[in-house]
Amino acid sequence: MPMGKEHLFCRHYLLLFSFLIIMCLLQSGFGSYQDEQSPVNDYHHPQYQPHDHKGLVMVMRRFSRAHPPQPSPRIVNVDRYGAKANGRDDSQAFKKAWRAACLASNGAVLVVPRNKIYHLKPLIFSGPCKSTLTFKIYGTIKAWVKQSEYRERRHWLRFDNVHNLRVTGGGIINGNGRKWWLNSCKINKKLVCLIKNAVTFYECSNLIVSNIWFQNSQKMHISFQSCLYVKALNLVVTAPENSPNTDGIHVTGTRNICLIRTGIELGDDCISIVSGSKNVRATGITCGPGHGISIGSLGADNSEAYVSNVEVTNSKLTGTTNGVRIKTWQQGGSGFAKNIIFHNIEMKNVTNPIIIDQNYCDQDDPCPQQASAVKVSNVLYRNIKGTSASKVAINFDCSETVPCQGILLQDVAIASKHEEPTKASCANVILDTRGDVFPYCFNN
Repeated sequence: MPMGKEHLFCRHYLLLFSFLIIMCLLQSGFGSYQDEQSPVNDYHHPQYQPHDHKGLVMVMRRFSRAHPPQPSPRIVNVDRYGAKANGRDDSQAFKKAWRAACLASNGAVLVVPRNKIYHLKPLIFSGPCKSTLTFKIYGTIKAWVKQSEYRERRHWLRFDNVHNLRVTGGGIINGNGRKWWLNSCKINKKLVCLIKNAVTFYECSNLIVSNIWFQNSQKMHISFQSCLYVKALNLVVTAPENSPNTDGIHVTGTRNICLIRTGIELGDDCISIVSGSKNVRATGITCGPGHGISIGSLGADNSEAYVSNVEVTNSKLTGTTNGVRIKTWQQGGSGFAKNIIFHNIEMKNVTNPIIIDQNYCDQDDPCPQQASAVKVSNVLYRNIKGTSASKVAINFDCSETVPCQGILLQDVAIASKHEEPTKASCANVILDTRGDVFPYCFNN
């Protein structure tokens, strides 16, 4: 890449992700409606001094007439709608409570009481609702164990077309996934792959998910699908290291999403970002064990895929099978993964710390080589430090027909956890470096 273009390249990234940071800060506003203070308490006017009580009272009266106090949100407790938390199915009680909260005109708080365990069969929490809604999970929601009750449904809990929703409370959502893992097609190839995601948010907007512990999902723990303006923060996501396909946070077809201060330990990708996702920012993520933070896979079955404007920053990966990864299928496809930044990332004992794999093939039979591929371009790796559990710490395995372009390594240092030094493998990539970079691609 010529010198002038690289300056423009970096400048482009700085401008792009300045926008993303501002976006995340602005998003925090829509989730604070439960905690807002009265505007009267913050009102100041230069004409009135503290001793001018008559003038101040007049202003407050005018203000209160223009902005009357808002009614308090309706409190909806699932116990009042028949939930027993006695080991039996509480699905109908939750369904009735959701309907009551969703129909509230002045907002509602749906409460799941603490120190109780509620068992639920597959449920869809449908919107749109009449006003803002807060789902306060203080206790535990646990998945119904009998697989026969799931029939053909792909989801356990699904929030469908809900706007101005906040899910919080400090409680637990437990997918009860151990029976599903034993019958996974990843474990037994003869079985049909049953897709049962634990919690799915579909076509939701102005959404905040915070302070929840997601445990032992049947498959993916949290999926944001076709959502707009999302903030997920202060989450804990856990499953055993050997649990198959238990992605932590899955982002698909979603725009303007921030993932903040979240700890993830499980058996698959900590975060997976796939087609249709744009303006994605993940910061303060701790990942491991797991398969790392992935963009992809993209282009399966020769499909189109588009991902752009992704930033992963201020995060730590420990003992994962991959670090920061971009993966596209070897069997073809089209589209792009572009404008991506990985920076300020610490890695400890990570296999494949930095990897672009355009020859991804997650099947027993060899994938046929195709002339087309999802194009990977404009990717910046900056200030990435740590140790590798594998000999190859940087691996760019790009397509011969659609090579990776605009890849920049800046201030990268990944040493071996063993005595033997790490190395880089770089094929079909247009690459440049800035600052100190180790290991270095000599075969590029």
